[in-house]
Amino acid sequence: MTEAANSYIRSRQVSNMHVNINDAVLIEQYRNGDSAAMEQLVLKYQNRIYNVILKICADPDDAAELTQETFVKIIENLDKFEGRSGFYTWTFRIAVNLTLNYCQRNSKLAFRSLDAEQQQDDSQVKQVLKDFLSDDSSPDPAAEVQNKELYRIAAKALMGLDETHRAVIVLRDIEGMSYARIAEILDIELGTVRSRLSRARSKMRDILEAILR
Repeated sequence: MTEAANSYIRSRQVSNMHVNINDAVLIEQYRNGDSAAMEQLVLKYQNRIYNVILKICADPDDAAELTQETFVKIIENLDKFEGRSGFYTWTFRIAVNLTLNYCQRNSKLAFRSLDAEQQQDDSQVKQVLKDFLSDDSSPDPAAEVQNKELYRIAAKALMGLDETHRAVIVLRDIEGMSYARIAEILDIELGTVRSRLSRARSKMRDILEAILR
């Protein structure tokens, strides 16, 4: 890890400004020696990157480290970015690949017990989940939920998926990405995205059914 990369990652004192400068402009500015341009790119994407990683790896400390590693790789490899895909897509590809590789190396993150953190589920939450289970066309509940308890149950079910299925659920149903963008990020065919998402939703539905028994 370079010292320059470290300095950007540690820099969190920049004001929480609204960043609306085009990514390509910021990249060009950074390549011309403007370090503040990279700080703006980090500010623009760090929260979304962290949230995606957290939903895949399920550990806040690991998610923070992987987010840092993502931006280190971005900084160290930005000269190789040719713009064939958007910077947004390139960034998410790095983040997701790092996270999936990390999870595969650390089996402790591969599956979180559904018996953990048992709490009493009220009848309203169970009814909403039952309605979801009865409708095959419904989106994943984690994408729609407003009720905190319902989100907890849906998130617990999400953790019951393997990392590859969890990733496609997160990108599609939580982040709202298009199939084409997901295919680009995961470097898979469009048809594979659709089939993997279908299997992921089916597995999540099975896990929710087990929770409701």
